[in-house]
Amino acid sequence: MNERDEAWNPFDFWQDAKETPIQAFLDGRPLNPGAHVLLHPKKHQDIFDAVLAGKLATVESIQEDLEGRIYVVVTIDEDPGRDLGQEQLVGHRFFFDLDEVAWP
Repeated sequence: MNERDEAWNPFDFWQDAKETPIQAFLDGRPLNPGAHVLLHPKKHQDIFDAVLAGKLATVESIQEDLEGRIYVVVTIDEDPGRDLGQEQLVGHRFFFDLDEVAWP
């Protein structure tokens, strides 16, 4: 048994995922974790789209799904539970398309 076999966890689906940062640009400028953005949801699918419109948020990460779509993952600056979002817990991180965020 080698070192990889000992550390292998069949329930950790992301253990083989590459941790390469995804490069995203907003209005020609690089968009990186820590950047502040304004939210402009366009889908209007649920109450969060209405409540979060115009809010200032901090980019936590840039993620890509299996179809190659890029998402900006943010925490809301005025959220008292923002630290929970920074810990990647459900309910305090929000995913937006690149065209739904703007520089403040």
